Amino acid sequence: MKSFDLIEPATLDEAVALLDPEDPGVRAIAGATALMLLMKARLFQPVRLISLRRLTGALRGVRVAERRGAESGGLRIGAMTTLSELERSPLVRAAVPVMSRALRTLSNVRIRNVATLGGHLAHGDPHMDLPPILMTLGARVRAVSQRGERWIDMNDFAIGYYQTAIARDELIAEVEVPAQPAGVCAWYAKFTALSADDWPAVGVAVWYCANAGRIAEARIAVSAATDRPVRVAGAEAALVGASTTPAVFARAADAAADEVDPLTDIRGSAAYKREMVRVHVRRALERALLAESTPTA
Repeated sequence: MKSFDLIEPATLDEAVALLDPEDPGVRAIAGATALMLLMKARLFQPVRLISLRRLTGALRGVRVAERRGAESGGLRIGAMTTLSELERSPLVRAAVPVMSRALRTLSNVRIRNVATLGGHLAHGDPHMDLPPILMTLGARVRAVSQRGERWIDMNDFAIGYYQTAIARDELIAEVEVPAQPAGVCAWYAKFTALSADDWPAVGVAVWYCANAGRIAEARIAVSAATDRPVRVAGAEAALVGASTTPAVFARAADAAADEVDPLTDIRGSAAYKREMVRVHVRRALERALLAESTPTA
């Protein structure tokens, strides 16, 4: 491994000023759980690493967002919040239990103790568990640079295989999850073809609002099987206006399987993953309905 500079700025402004969009060897690191693997494999050889571990304040922790007009506040999560902190957060558990449940099976506890939300998103790996969930929850990301700040909708965040909308001169500062309507049904299902804590071969996040047994709005995102997390509009359309019945869920699952464009890799062929999408969209829709009527543990 070649030698490189390691700098530990004390403020976000200092960290942003150290970024160099013209040099791909300059990179910010948080938990570094993914970046260190790339460095050990010599897939990435840094010139300068900017450690964010000293940054505090709003970059860490979970807090209730301020109300915006008539909208009630959701959650604002600092980018340096570890995945274990998210898993244990009573605010997350109460506001978005689907995220709390998913975090229990995200990699293993050693990784969750170190990995941060910002790093989880910035890495851009299509196998990550939280991006499809955040897409269905209507979340957005605040990115900062010397040019200012901007908000990125999670549906626009992943732009390709290991590619995100975050520019090289930007850092993720926080994630905002809006308050969820009462009675929302949400679930995340994943299938791992290798070990239980391996990256999923298929990840499915579902979210829908049902009133008197009829679905008014629906969001479904598929990840891991595809080159980036994607919403499946055909499956969502199959749900809206329909009843929460097994037959409707099966039709939506068929639509999702028809719409996705899976990748073949070590975790399965494209045809196999397509069938896994079909199976797990249906299961996630069913489990979401059951979870909404069951008190959160």
